[in-house]
Amino acid sequence: MKVNFLKCAGGVLTPASDIEAERMSRIKTGLICEIDIKGGEKRNRGYHKKIFSFMNFCFEYWCANNTEVEFQCEAAQFDYFRKRLAIQAGYYDYVVDLNGATMIQARSISYDNMSQEEFEQFGSAIINAAIATVFQGADDDTCHKLQSFF
Repeated sequence: MKVNFLKCAGGVLTPASDIEAERMSRIKTGLICEIDIKGGEKRNRGYHKKIFSFMNFCFEYWCANNTEVEFQCEAAQFDYFRKRLAIQAGYYDYVVDLNGATMIQARSISYDNMSQEEFEQFGSAIINAAIATVFQGADDDTCHKLQSFF
């Protein structure tokens, strides 16, 4: 299981979002976990946090209108939503499945797979994709909250 952490004062690691906290709740208290730190200085952490906050906002808005989240695994639903949004933004590759069918798969946006410059381009594309798909016909209050990300 992968969980994203935020390093706080005093060297304390804390889950980076509510979804990450839910993932952490699956781990028994007192269990020693090995953490593989990747991409520490490769990206602007503030921008990374802003884009993931934006994607969380998009997900919460979309869920409120389209799903019964209490009957689903929210973390799995968010991962799927994020990948579908990345595909809408043009960040995908074609792959062939075991049956020979061609499918579209979202590209990885992990620290190891994308530079800061590429991630900034991804950020712009994901914002445009969300406005075009998720927030189509949104009310004024939602549009004001959406504008606060820019």
